[in-house]
Amino acid sequence: SATEKPVLLNSIADAEAFVSGAEVAVIGFFQDPQSPEAEQFRLAAGQIPEVPFGLSGSATVLSHYSASENSVVLFRRVDNDRRDLDMNNREVDAKKLTRFVRMNELRLVTEYNPVTAIGVMQSSLQFNLLLLTDKMSPKHPERMRKFRAAAELYQGKILFILLDSNLESNERVLSYFQLKKSQLPALAVFHTPDDEHQVLTVDEISIEHVQDFCNRFLQ
Repeated sequence: SATEKPVLLNSIADAEAFVSGAEVAVIGFFQDPQSPEAEQFRLAAGQIPEVPFGLSGSATVLSHYSASENSVVLFRRVDNDRRDLDMNNREVDAKKLTRFVRMNELRLVTEYNPVTAIGVMQSSLQFNLLLLTDKMSPKHPERMRKFRAAAELYQGKILFILLDSNLESNERVLSYFQLKKSQLPALAVFHTPDDEHQVLTVDEISIEHVQDFCNRFLQ
C-alpha cells in the first residue's frame, strides 16, 4: 500500500530526500531486514503513524550517516540534530523504541509534556519560546497557526514550545514565570545556559508580536 512502513532506502539520495522531507524522520540501519531487531522496528513504526520510518541495509547509506549496524537514528529538522539508539541490546523492544521516538521528536512547535520534556532539555538550541495558553479555548487553532508561522522564521535559532495551561504538570512552569491562568495567553522567551528570561502577556498572538518579542530578546 502507499502507506507501507517502513520505507526502504537503498541509496544516499533516497535517504537524504527522506530525512529532508519531514520535521522528524527515523531510519533503522539493519543489514538483515528480517532480524528480530528489525521486526521490533517495524512494530514501533506501526504505532507512530505520523512519523515517517525508513529502513536501510545499504553499507553506503550507513557510512554516509556514520551510523552503526543495528541502530536507529532519529533526525530532527527543527535544530538540525539527531539521536541514536543502539538496537544490539536485546532489551530494546518496540515499546522502548516508541518511547525513544516520543521523547526526542522535536517539531517546529513542540507541545511540552512529561515525555517531550526530555527532548526539549537536550535540544542543541539555547533559546526557547513558550506559548502559554489554554488549548480548550476556541481561539486556540488560530493562535497555533500564527505561532507556527512565526516558528518557521526562527528555525534553527529558537525552539518554539506550546504549553497547555490545563495540564496539571505544567502548573510549575506557570509559577516559575509568575503567571496566573487569568493572564494567559502569554509568551515567555528563555535562554537555557543562564536561565535569563522575559515574559509578555498578550491579548492575542500575532506573528508581528512574536517577531518583535524574539528580536528584542536576541539582541
